[in-house]
Formats: sequence, structure tokens, C-alpha cells
Amino acid sequence: MTKRSVTWTQASARRLARQGLAAPAKSSPARIAAAMLGAHAQVLSAAELSLALRLDGGATRADVREALWSEGSLVKTYGPRGTVHLLPAADLPLWTGALSAIPAGPSPQPADVRMTAEQTDQVVAAIGDALAGAELTIDELTEAIVARTGSWAGDRVMDAFQDKWPRWRQVMHRAAHRGVLRFAPNRGRKATYTSPGITPMDGPAALAALVDRYLRAYGPATPQHFAKWLAAPRGWAADLFASLADGARIEEVVFEGSPAWVAAGDAGFPDELPQGVRLLPYFDAYAIASQPRELLFPGAAYERALAGGQAGNFPVVLVGGTVAGVWHQRRSGRRITVTVEPIGDALKTAASRRELEQQADRVGEILQGQAELTVGRVTVGAHA
Repeated sequence: MTKRSVTWTQASARRLARQGLAAPAKSSPARIAAAMLGAHAQVLSAAELSLALRLDGGATRADVREALWSEGSLVKTYGPRGTVHLLPAADLPLWTGALSAIPAGPSPQPADVRMTAEQTDQVVAAIGDALAGAELTIDELTEAIVARTGSWAGDRVMDAFQDKWPRWRQVMHRAAHRGVLRFAPNRGRKATYTSPGITPMDGPAALAALVDRYLRAYGPATPQHFAKWLAAPRGWAADLFASLADGARIEEVVFEGSPAWVAAGDAGFPDELPQGVRLLPYFDAYAIASQPRELLFPGAAYERALAGGQAGNFPVVLVGGTVAGVWHQRRSGRRITVTVEPIGDALKTAASRRELEQQADRVGEILQGQAELTVGRVTVGAHA
């Protein structure tokens, strides 16, 4: 049987359409977060921009904050790669079931700082007990963990931001992945944490569901692409895809001349070319998850818009689904200066410049300010 052949432009057009980047979607922050598989929220304003720019009706950061802190349809927690994300509350059982089933890689901590598997289990249990029905700051949570486990958990031995953190914090993301920790609203300027009060889905079922969602959002893709997105072992991902292929959960296609996978029954791709200019913030999911990266960041964009091959450190300009520039915003009161540095020729047409101006205005609207567009060199470094 001849396998379906898929081009980069077809894949880009489908990816853009499915997560509200071809045209803003009539949707909600939670549904958009589900479609894009979470919004990276290490910098919360970037996650607010990621979600709102995909929504129609003039959505702003206030709508995202409403969904997060008032409605509760979004949750701030540790997601893919152990980094902070906004995820749909309804999907937390799936996410925790899948993320807790990924094999843990070797600890980057020195031998005298690491925790054993038994110690990790003790800390996770202590976190779950302490946060049940409570909202605690990091210092309060540390006290509660030490009281339940012993002083070793609170030893300030972890190097972090020119400081030392308590030993237990190296497994904070694992507590979230096991379903016993999420962020709660800030108390003043201090972050607080609580329990999501959910039961993780069975691991194998959750992983199968996550692969299905990943391939529908970012397919065609390989096990190596999936592993990179999750920061998971490549061999483990290959075995997972093989088991899903044996169960007819995924199907093979030819993507730009090489084998890749889509969800079963989801091998249809549009023939029209991907369109549109978009300003994506730091660590936007499209820039992180879309592969292969050398096609997403073509030519000079690979050197200029990636930091040592790592996507997300620079906000990027998309033109037709590929990176054609970097940009930076600087706020002073309500004024937001948006500086765009084109890469290549894609932003040189009058039509693309008009779209760029519209997108800068949209960034200002989302961030509840007034944007002013400048086209020129972005002088700040990665993740500035």
C-alpha cells in the first residue's frame, strides 16, 4: 500500500489552522491551550500572549487571567520538559498520567545533592498531604515537608539563581506530574501552591492519548520529535510509537521524503499554502513543537532565531508558518515598543508589512497597551 506523502507546506498549513494561527479561533483560552498542548508560562505574560493571539473577538490577557484564576478552566503547573505551563484543568488527569509515566533521566545534580527514589516518594507524599485544602508559599511548604520527612529535605544544597534552594525542590515538577501540586494565586508578590485534587489517568492510556493529541497538533512527526518536545529518552519514545503502530493507533506517512507518523485516520492535509504573519512570544508552543526545526527555521533563521539550536529563547515572526524574523517588546506605561528584525525577504512586500503592523497592534491590544512598531535590529540577547 502506498503511503501518503506530506510536504512541509501542507503540514504547516494544518498546524496553523488547528491552533488558531491561520485565523483567530472562536474558542476559549482552555480549548486553545488544549489544541496547542499547553502554553509555556515560565514568563506568564508570554503564555497570556500565546493564548490570546489565537482567539478572536479581541481577547486580551485579562481573559486568560480570568480563565486561570477565576473560572479555573486553566491551571498553572509543571508540564512538558518539567517547565511551567498553562494547561486545561479538564486535561490534568491525562497530563499527569502521561508525564508521570515518562522514565526519569539521570539527575543533573551532584551526587551529594541527589535524592533517592524512596526520598522522592516521601517528599511527593508530604507535598500531597501538606497541600490538601491549603495554599502555601514555598517557605511554608518547605517547613511542612521537613516536618513530615526530616531535615535532609530542607538542606539548602541546590544551586539556583546565585542562591541555594532546599534539597526537595529538585523534584517539585515530579510532584506536579504525579498530581499533588499546582500553582495557586499569588499572595502579594509570593507564589503559592495547592493540590489540584485529581487522580492521574492510567499511564499507558494517558501516553497513547498524548501521542494522539501531539500528532494531531504537530504531525507528521517522528518518535525523536516527540521525545525532544517532552525531553524524554529517544529509545523509550521509539518503543512507544512502535507499540502504538502495532495497535493501529498511529499510521506512517512520508514527510518530506522521510518516514513519520500521524494519528490513525488523520492523514488528510490541505493543499493551500500556509498564510499569515504572526508575532509569537518566548517559548510559544508552535516554535517548540513543530519539527523538523531546520524547515521551521530556514536558512539564516536557524542561526539568528535559535540559541544554540534551542527554540523559544527569541520571540519569532512567522510568515506562512516559517520563521522570518525575531522581535522584542519594551513597555513604558501603556506604550509598547515592538521592534521587528526581518530575516530574509519574506517581510519586504507591502502586504506583509501591513500584516506586521496589524499584528503589532494586536500585541498591544492583548497586553492592554498601545503598540508602536519599529523595523530594525533587535539588540537584546536570547530570553531578554
